Amino acid sequence: MSADGPARSLTAQGETRGTQSFVHILAACWRRPSLLALELLWRWVFGIPLLALLAWEGLRIWSATGEQVRGTGIFEFSLQFPLNGALAIAESWEILRGPVFHALTWLLPVAVAAWSVAAGLGRNALVRRYTLQAEWRPGASIALQLLRCLALCGAILLWFRAIQWAAHVALAGASATADSGQGEPNLVLYCALVIVISLGLFTVWALLSWVFSIAPLLAVLEGRGVMASLRRSVRLGPLAGKLTEINMVMGIVKLALVVLAMVFSAVPLPFEAEVQGASLYVWWAVVTVLYLLASDLFQVARIAAFVELWGGLAVPAETSSAPEGAKHP
Repeated sequence: MSADGPARSLTAQGETRGTQSFVHILAACWRRPSLLALELLWRWVFGIPLLALLAWEGLRIWSATGEQVRGTGIFEFSLQFPLNGALAIAESWEILRGPVFHALTWLLPVAVAAWSVAAGLGRNALVRRYTLQAEWRPGASIALQLLRCLALCGAILLWFRAIQWAAHVALAGASATADSGQGEPNLVLYCALVIVISLGLFTVWALLSWVFSIAPLLAVLEGRGVMASLRRSVRLGPLAGKLTEINMVMGIVKLALVVLAMVFSAVPLPFEAEVQGASLYVWWAVVTVLYLLASDLFQVARIAAFVELWGGLAVPAETSSAPEGAKHP
């Protein structure tokens, strides 16, 4: 596909809002379960071994530090005694910080590298499944997915530093003056800061991360290299607005899915006398799997929407709900 083709299709699609096309493509992806199956395949082939590795490493750390953490009284945390809770959290963090960071020194690079390979190959295969016009470019796809993962790690690090600042302002600063009677840890302020910081960074990431999401697609659809795809991803003209709109919708959808998952996870709590133990864990596992299925479906729809908006490719006739002879916008 040439660079001129998408430009012409962009002109033809200029009057279509990104969310309008996204709703249409979401319905089309629902009728093509093979796309969701391919997305689930590469995600779970990567995710299940990683979860097993995290569980093993977490159990190893807990076996070495569990007694010390219990001794801090963190499991008796109560909002009625915020100062004691803040001290217990601080002491627990001091105990866990060394082993956790030591594990991250090797676990994080392995996870990033594995994700980049799995995502590069999986997304390349998904786009080729969606449209036969896409090329097979695993090297560029893996490299661009690596850059996206590193950008995400940077955003998480920024969030972590901001949360530390919030703890210093609302908890540590107040704890330092509590002995003199001038104040105590303000958990309400801390929670408010955490919510504002988290939602703010989440929104910024949703507004900007489409650059790293569209670059691997450009490498596959246009046969571009890594740097050429990145340069092109920030020079999309009017199409950038539609991609930003779709990314914002995806951000809202992710928040909605998380809230729904939390609500459904709490459904058995009023019946804790009857639903407990293994049955409760099974319920939580089912809710988690349903959340992952819904999240992956929307991820597939987002990729398909990016391809449609960029290349103006028609949804296959057997999956389109448009009348026969109608053209895709």
